[in-house]
Amino acid sequence: MNDARSIIAKLRQRQTPSRDELTWFAQSLADGTVTDAQAGAFAMAVCLNGLGDAGRVALTMAMRDSGQVLEWDFDGPVLDKHSTGGVGDCVSLILAPALAACGAYVPMISGRGLGHTGGTLDKLDAIPGVSTQLSERRLRDVMTKAGCAIVGATAQIAPADKRLYAVRDVTATVESMDLITASILSKKLAAGLDGLVLDVKVGSGAFMKDAEDARALADALVNTANAAGCKTTALITDMSQPLAPALGNALEVAHVMRTLTTSPSGPLVEICAALGGVLLANGGLAKDVQAGADAIVSAISDGRAAERFGAMIAAMGGPVHFVENWPRFLPEATVIREINAPGAGFVTAMDGEALGLAVVEMGGGRKVESDVINPGVGLSDVVRLGTKVAKGQPLCVVHAARPAEADRAEAAVRAAITIGPLAPTVPDLITERIG
Repeated sequence: MNDARSIIAKLRQRQTPSRDELTWFAQSLADGTVTDAQAGAFAMAVCLNGLGDAGRVALTMAMRDSGQVLEWDFDGPVLDKHSTGGVGDCVSLILAPALAACGAYVPMISGRGLGHTGGTLDKLDAIPGVSTQLSERRLRDVMTKAGCAIVGATAQIAPADKRLYAVRDVTATVESMDLITASILSKKLAAGLDGLVLDVKVGSGAFMKDAEDARALADALVNTANAAGCKTTALITDMSQPLAPALGNALEVAHVMRTLTTSPSGPLVEICAALGGVLLANGGLAKDVQAGADAIVSAISDGRAAERFGAMIAAMGGPVHFVENWPRFLPEATVIREINAPGAGFVTAMDGEALGLAVVEMGGGRKVESDVINPGVGLSDVVRLGTKVAKGQPLCVVHAARPAEADRAEAAVRAAITIGPLAPTVPDLITERIG
């Protein structure tokens, strides 16, 4: 008979528990049999000694199966993407409807902001009326009407992960490759996917600042997901500057709407095409990755992605004509201020994490779980790396609730953006493909 102490003892002795033992532990996390002390000891033992490849797969599948695993009966593949987090990353809001316009079905289970990074659900919350916490019945209804839905996980999806993550957060065991992998994939695989693409970000605005760490995480995620039966590829992408020129929930939604309706170009579209091309090829909806990427760009350019986005927003309780009238629905800040370059030169470096934290300080993110977000604050028109600027030329625009908050944001922006005499080498947006 299994028990928590023997499983923890095995891990302490650098032995990998069996699949049955890890399944029992995950179920016991979900139903409360395992205490918080035992969950913390388990997390620390895994953090220190690891699980190995087979153990990582076993834990991921056990956590997936600790709750409900969705099943679908559609006429196309069920596909999704996951990003490891960055600033100005509003890819999901464009990619999900673009994939749906290309014949895929996308039940995207997303999260809220974490640390300096924005959360996809927080962005959608900036749209009046939208509900991202849906019952399974409503989720299926949205999927049928729009082909895509961007929602939060219910209590029935991977409950073992919810319990273990809360323990990891207070026991300094968040940064375990095995536990990160199991946490991400247990929720994604519980959505009943046929294919998954992972956007693993590296750079100043990402959680992974080092390319080797990003590659190790990408390898772990791809190998584990494929071993669990979900066709998965990862792209390692640059986050040395914000992906979109906007940071903050309503401001990022506004940029998404301009991209979907009037300006289908730029880094955001480039990365959507790369990620979507992989998914469409892996899902059998395109002959190869390039054909898939072209299909994504076409869906954005000809308005089909915007149409799907509008259908999703309406089905989730938002305005019926949001796509046609989006500026009237999005909240705005009361203090809007340009931040100008102190001298001439080139934008040589950006501290993306510092920019993200500046938005959090203005109320655009959470410091603690109970914080209420102000959806209208943030930064817009953020200059890009390598740009040649004249003295007095705008580096970005601050959107704040009060002048004092704008003052603090201005100081943070000036410290985060470096201007030098020589043009820098700007990293490629997509650096590597794994799987």
